[in-house]
Amino acid sequence: MSKYKLVGSLPKIGIRPVIDGRMQGVREGLEEQTYNMAIKTKEIIEQLRYPSGEQFECVISDTTIGGVTESALCEEKFVKEGVDISITVTPCWCYGSETMDQNRNRIKAIWGFNGTERPGAVYLAAAAAAHDQMGSPVFTIYGKDVQDADDDSVPTDVIDKLHLFSKSAVAAMTMKDKSYLAVGGTSMGIAGSTVNIDFFSDYLGMRNEFVDMSEVIRRIELEIYDKEEYKKALSFVKEYCKEGPDFNKNKWGRSKLDEDWEYVTKMTLIFRDLMVGNEKLKDIGWGEEAMGHNAIIAGFQGQRQWTDFRPNGDFLETILNTSYDWNGVREAFVVATENDSLNAVSMLFGHLLTGSAQIFSDVRTYWSKDAVKRVTGYELEGLAENGIIHLINSGSTTLDGTGQQSDKDGNPVMKPYFELSEDEMKKCYEATKFCPANRDYMRGGGFSSRFLTKGGMSVTMSRINLIKGLGPVLQIAEGYTIDLPVDIHNQIDERTDPAWPTTWFTPILTGEGSFKDVYSVMSNWGANHGAISYGHIGNELITLASMLRIPVSMHNVSDNRIYRPKTWSAYGTKDLESADYRACKTYGPRYKKTW
Repeated sequence: MSKYKLVGSLPKIGIRPVIDGRMQGVREGLEEQTYNMAIKTKEIIEQLRYPSGEQFECVISDTTIGGVTESALCEEKFVKEGVDISITVTPCWCYGSETMDQNRNRIKAIWGFNGTERPGAVYLAAAAAAHDQMGSPVFTIYGKDVQDADDDSVPTDVIDKLHLFSKSAVAAMTMKDKSYLAVGGTSMGIAGSTVNIDFFSDYLGMRNEFVDMSEVIRRIELEIYDKEEYKKALSFVKEYCKEGPDFNKNKWGRSKLDEDWEYVTKMTLIFRDLMVGNEKLKDIGWGEEAMGHNAIIAGFQGQRQWTDFRPNGDFLETILNTSYDWNGVREAFVVATENDSLNAVSMLFGHLLTGSAQIFSDVRTYWSKDAVKRVTGYELEGLAENGIIHLINSGSTTLDGTGQQSDKDGNPVMKPYFELSEDEMKKCYEATKFCPANRDYMRGGGFSSRFLTKGGMSVTMSRINLIKGLGPVLQIAEGYTIDLPVDIHNQIDERTDPAWPTTWFTPILTGEGSFKDVYSVMSNWGANHGAISYGHIGNELITLASMLRIPVSMHNVSDNRIYRPKTWSAYGTKDLESADYRACKTYGPRYKKTW
């Protein structure tokens, strides 16, 4: 389990077995089947794990629910147990509004058994209609194929929906009441680093914490960090963080570079302590500093007020976003370069859904097939034949993004930390060099990671953008990382900054709209940054966004993979993107209060 715990319990999922309440002949014959359906649901969901490593936790009602009294008893238990999410299950007809979950603050789903003898699907339709009328959106789960009444197996499509709903709902509730920690303010006029507290409070249920960058200097000068851990960290850095070439015209001497290594290592410890606290600080007389800010995500301004005279934050961002450091394999933190809070949220979505580390990148350059051939003489082929996007950033690109982790077949992947070995993570460090920072940009020095992501990984790029008069919108692009011949990569990469890590990305094209070609994807991307997660998780992001009432403005997910609350269909079934906008506008931000 994760070494670093945030304050607040992990979200729990409540299972509500509802039943036909007619006794003396009907209910009695359904009790065992109904309650077993709840038990199976619990078993299916508890196969999943939180990003911190623990198994999902489910709570089942003490009894089946045949009417309002038993519904109230179930609610009493759920409140005591801290249930944030509920799934109502039934194999039969039940009394709709008498048995439904009417807690408006809870994310809800209903699974109605697809059978003909006593069809749970009829209850599913009736209860969903009641939810619609009450303005309480519910997700519906209904198996594609009819089952016999005594068939207690759970179809694959139902399992998929249970997992998709549960993962997304847990992600939504995990961020609630946690903090975004902004260390510094707006970086170089980047809009995403102008932290919008209304967005965080209204849509995510989060709070905002703000710390001036001078706090890092204070803690370094007053030695407010664990000195024993610092020694351990510096020893690790010297062994595993190999220095790369210095591309600066005027190179600094060894003593200055060694000073920078010491400084950025202290910055990393201090930034982590600012996020999640450190009990060791209390032991040395710094009780207030020991508590941290309960930050599930954070951002560091850096440029330019810091980087004009201090070593940059690239190293701290890279190491914290990586699943391994001097204390061993651990859950990756989520830290945004340039304090881009919107990209931090996008990274957080991916991390909560997958448990894996996230890549932060500039969405830097679109390279068409013709442009690559003109510059290098090489003709793009395979997945890259329609063009590629150069993802590159000096800071928060996790070392997990090297692609040195692998699945059982040897394919490059990015895993949750609890599936990782130290050997895999050491390979990530071996594939990386830390180059002295480009002092044309960062006069204070520091180090930037340099690596090339392996091709062949399925990934999803996403980004939250804030639009005046509209609010937040989410963009999604599923695609793949790409391998280029080394000499071709070098020719293109050196046109930007060879001291920075590169991921070559190509989106999956649909032939329509923003995904008619790669140029259109780049042209329609809403900001200069993107968050990249392992796997094709666009459908999970869409489900999560609907729970938070954030419309999706751009995606390449097929319609059959899109899963939103049932009432979204009332806003139109032909143009799902447009319907999503109307539904989100109707229901409004998940946590917005009116006084």
